[in-house]
Amino acid sequence: MRYAHHPATEDLSLPEVMAALSDPLRIGLVRVLADGAERGWGELRAPVAKSTLSHHLRVLRDAGVTRTRQEGTRCFVALRRRDLDERFPGLVGALLGAAEAEDVGGVHLASDSGAARR
Repeated sequence: MRYAHHPATEDLSLPEVMAALSDPLRIGLVRVLADGAERGWGELRAPVAKSTLSHHLRVLRDAGVTRTRQEGTRCFVALRRRDLDERFPGLVGALLGAAEAEDVGGVHLASDSGAARR
């Protein structure tokens, strides 16, 4: 992973954040990360190729929705919930509530027992 761009909280743009959240798989990633835990990329399972998952993670990072950290050869990702709540109060909560109600998202954790979200 090259230099990871993370916009400052005050630079988060609503159109960019909303564009990043316009894909069901990316919504699923946010749902998985919403518990506040940092996850290794290898823990995330999605019904797409690894390169496609990497693209979706980069879109979320570039929009400021997530923060990526590299440690040696491993990459970790976390939701920037506090930053998003500060900049756009209620947005993440509304997204999570609607996504759960409509069962949106195609990501689960490697340790899940196969019960993937749609």
